[in-house]
Amino acid sequence: MNPALTSGATAEPVVLDATELTADPQLAARFEESAHRILADLVAKGAALGWVEPPSRGEVAELLDDVVCAARAGDAALRALFLGRELAGFGYWRRYARPTHRPHADLEKLAVDGAAHGRGVGRTLTAALIADAREQHIEVLTLDARGDNTPALTLYRSLGFTEYGRLPDFVAVGEARYDKVFQMLDLRRRA
Repeated sequence: MNPALTSGATAEPVVLDATELTADPQLAARFEESAHRILADLVAKGAALGWVEPPSRGEVAELLDDVVCAARAGDAALRALFLGRELAGFGYWRRYARPTHRPHADLEKLAVDGAAHGRGVGRTLTAALIADAREQHIEVLTLDARGDNTPALTLYRSLGFTEYGRLPDFVAVGEARYDKVFQMLDLRRRA
């Protein structure tokens, strides 16, 4: 197991990438279980993560396997932040598949455990993912967020993302409708 995670006493953040997360089978299993718990809890509370109902453990495992495979191929980046031995959050981006879009990637998911909100976890993870995008020569990093997710939109703006579009009332959650907000970070201008 990663030595930085063996001591439960420290609350210093430890950020791991896909390779580090999967090098130890015990850590990989713990990460998958914790990621599922975080996603299921957040979705159950109405978080804007793409699900209406909490995802199953199998759905999360399949998603993470896909992202790890893409990361190994240089087509994605996955980061997880631990506080002590506990997963506080994770996020990932994936490179666009179309040949004309290959220099670009989409920040598809950023999930922070409710208990860790306000502790800089989202900022640390997003900054690490931006650094990974630069290393992989990503030119433009995009994302979309639900319009009522003010904390996330504020975080992304503070890191240099700008809004490039909005679909009014596009996201349907039961009878409620929310805007889908598109943001981008042009890494060509921030070299």
